[in-house]
Amino acid sequence: MSTIDLNVSPLGRVEGDLDVRVTIDDGVVSSAWTTAGMFRGFEMILRGKDPQAGLIVTPRICGICGGSHLYKSAYALDTAWKTHLPHNATLIRNIAQACETLQSIPRYFYALFAIDLTNQKFSSSPLYEEACRRFAPYVGESYQPGVVLSGKPVEVYAMFGGQWPHSSFMVPGGVMCAPTLAEVTRSIAILENWKHAWMEKQWLGCTVERWLENKTWDDVLAWVDENESQHNSDCGFFIRYCLDVGLDTFGQGVGNYIATGTYFQPELYENPDVESRNAALINRSGIYADGEWSDFDHLRVSEDTAHSFYKGSGLLHPWEGVTDPIDPEQGKKEGKYSWAKSPRYDVPGQGYVPLEAGPLARRMAAAAPGAGPHQDDDPLFLDIMNRIGPSVMVRQLARMHEGPKYFQWTRKWLDDLNLHESFYTKPVEHASGKGFGSTEAARGSLSDWIVIEDGKIANYQVVTPTAWNIGPRDGEGTLGPIENALVGAPIADVHDPVELGLVARSFDSCLVCTVHAYDGKTGKQLSKFVVNGMV
Repeated sequence: MSTIDLNVSPLGRVEGDLDVRVTIDDGVVSSAWTTAGMFRGFEMILRGKDPQAGLIVTPRICGICGGSHLYKSAYALDTAWKTHLPHNATLIRNIAQACETLQSIPRYFYALFAIDLTNQKFSSSPLYEEACRRFAPYVGESYQPGVVLSGKPVEVYAMFGGQWPHSSFMVPGGVMCAPTLAEVTRSIAILENWKHAWMEKQWLGCTVERWLENKTWDDVLAWVDENESQHNSDCGFFIRYCLDVGLDTFGQGVGNYIATGTYFQPELYENPDVESRNAALINRSGIYADGEWSDFDHLRVSEDTAHSFYKGSGLLHPWEGVTDPIDPEQGKKEGKYSWAKSPRYDVPGQGYVPLEAGPLARRMAAAAPGAGPHQDDDPLFLDIMNRIGPSVMVRQLARMHEGPKYFQWTRKWLDDLNLHESFYTKPVEHASGKGFGSTEAARGSLSDWIVIEDGKIANYQVVTPTAWNIGPRDGEGTLGPIENALVGAPIADVHDPVELGLVARSFDSCLVCTVHAYDGKTGKQLSKFVVNGMV
């Protein structure tokens, strides 16, 4: 048996805070450790500040999903202050949040994920040349329009929010805008153009309505071969290529999922509180673990710091959470190896377990029985999971499946706006209270917990989807979701371990443009990868 320890630092594209160490036995990953290499301390920054500081500070956590951070921070204060939300305010929040995710779907696929499909590892595939023609960075025939057109939906966000990213127009009690008929009409035109130019013409090769008719894996396979337009669409090609090169065979992960849900039915969430939240959601919340569904309950969430660069090692609910960093060099002596905490969920009958967040988790929540008439009720990915199981391909297909769905919802919400009614109700700013706000960012469940005492923030904890997925081992030694998904991945060439990137990027984890891989035993650099001329 040959054993290799491989460090990849950093792994990926865009944001360079993910390091991965793997042990490879006979060409297959046998263990993995994910390291978040950046400490930022937003929870420490917010302590002692005015309760509304979260509306300004948390959107600066991320330049990609800042609107999602604003959305959940506003709802955290809504629940703490017991506000009233006009219907228009809920609709505008829904529209803005969905538009941010709509821009992320094609931008992520072409600029971050599909580039790997052109790796020479796949050159033996009869579809390889076609993959390069479509997805080669900057020059690919699909890459260019996909990336350029991805910016259109956030033009709608900026119209309502004043800017994107880093807007702060959502506030307790509503939104700080009152759109005109001209702005609503322009928003509809922008989204319709985006749908026709990219989603239907390039991605699907059919109408969004036709794609959403698919309810089973057999339906999807039949859809691919239904006609030439669908067969040769980017979606049709992606499915055919993945099945040809084996992206449906690795990257499974823990197989347990969390969705905290997002988008509210206005009349069901006029007075936001934690108790009525699940029933008011359109994009449903839920836990799917060990083949069983259960309702999401934020009180069952805890964070473990046994292997994180913070003091302590126990499980704490975020309202009692502590963010007390230590010197990483000291932490390494204690077996700690990441700045990410390890979120865990107390699944009924199973105890605290790691859960995967993201589009696939949302799709599993959408398949749970008991959907309300206003809620997403979609059996497609439950059937896919039962038929072929989770994988790099399935995780990515789940993300792309949401584009048509979110488009339809957003168009309806724009139609439902009543420009003659209010967008804001001034709240009572209570001096004490506890709040919880959450949403589904493009990457997955994103939540805030706030504790207010004497008119100031006594505690503020943010749990991101990347934390759910990238978190290290917990106090029981249980691997985090990406660590688990990396195990079993075949590594064809340790000098070019593209499989590691494919698994990590299927979670939409935070990545960067260069990868340096070296032998963990000898310290010798095996290979240096240059992407798009950037080192």
